[in-house]
Amino acid sequence: MSKDAQKQLAAKQAAELVEDGMVVGLGTGSTAAFFIGSLIERVRNGLRIVCIPTSERSAAQARAGGLELVDFASHPVIDLTIDGADEIKRDTLDLVKGLGGALLREKIVASASRRLVIIADTSKLVDWLGTSAPVPVEVARFGWEATREKLRATTGATITQRMAADGNPYITDGGNYILDARFEAIADAAATNDDLRRIVGVVETGLFPRMADMALVADEANVARFLRS
Repeated sequence: MSKDAQKQLAAKQAAELVEDGMVVGLGTGSTAAFFIGSLIERVRNGLRIVCIPTSERSAAQARAGGLELVDFASHPVIDLTIDGADEIKRDTLDLVKGLGGALLREKIVASASRRLVIIADTSKLVDWLGTSAPVPVEVARFGWEATREKLRATTGATITQRMAADGNPYITDGGNYILDARFEAIADAAATNDDLRRIVGVVETGLFPRMADMALVADEANVARFLRS
């Protein structure tokens, strides 16, 4: 079974968690896109929900599929958010997110959610965060070079600016840059997240400590459920 097929399997199972009348947070990325597709199918079969997306890309897919989109002005609390992740620490469910570029909005939505469920293929499970993916750090465009140097000095990580496909700096939906921080292994995700956020110029980080309630992780045979310890 391909990775895409594994993602689809986890996404379909996650869509079954959505109940009538819910406010649903829609994640960003390839795995979340499969979930949005499954959710569109359920809505066409009669499910009644409203949704808050984490990116313009997810909003466009949801809108095209007929999902009703709302905002925090009318719905300040989200019942359930389904999103993907770039790394999942298998015991704590601490996460690295943001390779899709939507980490700020993803964290806002996650923090407003009663329940956050992560869907992924088995390659995303790790024993230590930082071992297979960099940690995205969203930074203000003004003075970003100074912020980069402060990140290097403070963390010892290797820092690279994310570039778009056209060769220009990647710009988030919030109008910021992303610096990808490459660590060796992160022993304490919460402490590292706090250290990064204290640096002036940092808007948000892709570390999501103690936020996920459950992960649905698909391999070639089935979907395993992991609960936060």
